[in-house]
Amino acid sequence: MNAHVRPADPKKLIKGATGDWEIVIGLEIHAQVTSNAKLFSGSSTAFGGEPNAHVSLVDAAMPGMLPVINEECVRQAVRTGLGLNAKVNNRSVFDRKNYFYPDLPQGYQISQYKHPIVGEGEIAVDLSPTEQISVGIERLHLEQDAGKSMHDQHPTMSFVDLNRSGVALMEIVSKPDLRSADEAKAYVSKLRTILRYIGSCDGDMEKGNLRADVNVSVRKVGAPLGTRCEIKNVNSIRFIGQAIEVEARRQIGIIEDGGTIDQETRLYDPGKGETRSLRSKEEAHDYRYFPDPDLLPLEFDDAFVAELKAHLPELPDAKKGRFIAQYGLSPYDASVLVAEREQADYFEAVAKGRDGKAAANWVINELFGRLNKEGKDVAASPVSAAQLGGLVDLIGEGVISGKIAKDLFEIVWTEGGDPREIVEARGMKQVTDTGAIEKAVDEIIVANPDKVEQVKLKPTMLGWFVGQAMKASGGKANPQALNEILKKKLGIE
Repeated sequence: MNAHVRPADPKKLIKGATGDWEIVIGLEIHAQVTSNAKLFSGSSTAFGGEPNAHVSLVDAAMPGMLPVINEECVRQAVRTGLGLNAKVNNRSVFDRKNYFYPDLPQGYQISQYKHPIVGEGEIAVDLSPTEQISVGIERLHLEQDAGKSMHDQHPTMSFVDLNRSGVALMEIVSKPDLRSADEAKAYVSKLRTILRYIGSCDGDMEKGNLRADVNVSVRKVGAPLGTRCEIKNVNSIRFIGQAIEVEARRQIGIIEDGGTIDQETRLYDPGKGETRSLRSKEEAHDYRYFPDPDLLPLEFDDAFVAELKAHLPELPDAKKGRFIAQYGLSPYDASVLVAEREQADYFEAVAKGRDGKAAANWVINELFGRLNKEGKDVAASPVSAAQLGGLVDLIGEGVISGKIAKDLFEIVWTEGGDPREIVEARGMKQVTDTGAIEKAVDEIIVANPDKVEQVKLKPTMLGWFVGQAMKASGGKANPQALNEILKKKLGIE
């Protein structure tokens, strides 16, 4: 999708002193590739080792050391390209991107420039149950990460930790197709979901395994693209949204005061809620790119790509479509369930051979609600899919009512156990014995003659009788049987 073609959405414009402004956003996502070894060496990629414990002679750029490509990282990049509906290039070239920084031992980063491993693609992003946008992918290329400078270890010196040096990154560059902070946040969430389904990146933003460089510019509606500023290394979806809002307003303020925007690299400070200048933005020629003489062009055939494609998991969009078709779910419920692969798998285990809508209700409202409250993910759920499925069965069979089911869920959550056995042992079955229900109803009718008169004039008052009868039965009366008996006894059609 061409960035200039999408019509402006009045709801997404920012009001300035001189009228409405449109934000234009493009994102460069740096995703750490899931692999045991680095991109060009056999060193471990494990997180949290002692400083400089995972550093080979290649990572430290010792003289005469030659990089050797890690095939697993290539596989992960190709699989990701397929997941982004993108063109996989059978031939790509590694370049040297030259810059000098203490945590870059070679004095250059091995990256890809003119010939990336993956070209143009596209992903669909849901903004709400009724609004979807399509975001173009410009490219995905492989590159090595730099080390880390630590400025807080010594009063006068900075230390360098090279554990991350040489770790494989995929840089995924979007087209400038995003028009608001909310769109950018939804895009990053969707991209993170796809990467996690594929297994090519764990998406852990707290560890820095997924970071975003955010390009922001503003323009009057219909005007050409404005000068952009790049906000580096934003490491949470919430901060990405905040940084965009703050930077857009800063740029609008400058232009409306008669100033111009300098193309530069900035940092977002969440504590102060502002972006600040880091350096003027380099252009490609500043990096003096040239093909890395130590690495041959990377080439593979169509069979290599086809084999990887054949073993891709079902991706979120396909799964969502299937959940809607197979289980009769609403698009919203299906979206919630497919947001994480583990959540979708859990739901399917509960829904198999049962009413899909009932299963979705219990998984989303009761289980996810409780997990969120306790800060747990679905893998740490005290209630297994088999236990929740058993609970749904008991409701479907009429053994327990919805109200009893909530009490049962609480017992299974805190104590564990088989739902059916718990219901038996604790006498939690709902009363379907019409004789017992009729007795309770008769007693309520005799005790409340005034209410009996009222309900004949105002049938909605039936709810009061239902409530009383439920109370009398300790919440165990079968709601359907109760309703029928009450209607019959009170003469309500």
